[in-house]
Amino acid sequence: MTAGGPWDWKKRLSSLHFDSGLRQQSASWQLLLSSSLESIGIDEAMLRLRLLTWDVKDTLIRLRHPVGENYSAEARVHGIQVEPEALNKCFHQAYKIQSKHFPNYGLNRGLSSKQWWVDVVKQTFRLSGVHEDTVLAPIAEKLYQDFCIACNWEVLPGATETLRQCSQQGIRMAVISNFDKRLEKILSQCDLKHHFEFVLTSEDAGFAKPDQRIFLKALRISGVAPQLAAHVGDDYVKDYRAAREVGMHSFLLKRAGQANTWESDVPEEHLLPSLPHLLSVIKKG
Repeated sequence: MTAGGPWDWKKRLSSLHFDSGLRQQSASWQLLLSSSLESIGIDEAMLRLRLLTWDVKDTLIRLRHPVGENYSAEARVHGIQVEPEALNKCFHQAYKIQSKHFPNYGLNRGLSSKQWWVDVVKQTFRLSGVHEDTVLAPIAEKLYQDFCIACNWEVLPGATETLRQCSQQGIRMAVISNFDKRLEKILSQCDLKHHFEFVLTSEDAGFAKPDQRIFLKALRISGVAPQLAAHVGDDYVKDYRAAREVGMHSFLLKRAGQANTWESDVPEEHLLPSLPHLLSVIKKG
């Protein structure tokens, strides 16, 4: 699905389902966008941005090691031997089940994000054959804390320089991520947080991408019209398409060797072969 250009901004803006706060701002956004389009050409307007929002995991940072390696190492500290490959497989099973039954960290079911993750860790080990809860409880607690330490994350190539140059251009930036409340600490430890005006996680917002409401909340916080904002991420549905459905521009980070079924739906100019490529297609509005 490919969104239309900024010339159909009136139609797209009127079709959005704003919450009460956004409805009050929509009239001023229309006036702002109208004056912007009168003063600059249409082609220029497509690339002039006042807000750039970012996905984080696998867009700006990624895990340094597979989850199974961290889980296996912590288990050995407690005298339990489980192969990393087995734990990695069991983790993905446990994560999928937990996400299905308790979406967005189970916030609507009375869970905290910490309890959600602790349950995932315990279920991962149970699926691998470890059932002693007296051992699983301290393992889960330690792993929860470990995954907000910078040594378990690495900044992806080009991320730091791209963010720095966007900041130098004066483009306002923020985060929209399906992450929990640990994200700000992780970004701080990775020396990235200072680039962003705000970090909006799905735990903070109460809904997760691709739900439009998390994007609309970011627009409301920033006070920027959707046609003057863009989102960057690595997921076609949750990042690229979801942002366009609220009238934002979006760019899809394409990793080498990444399998996809969406390529025919994404124009080449919206694909980023690398993060620094973004600098050649955007400018401050």
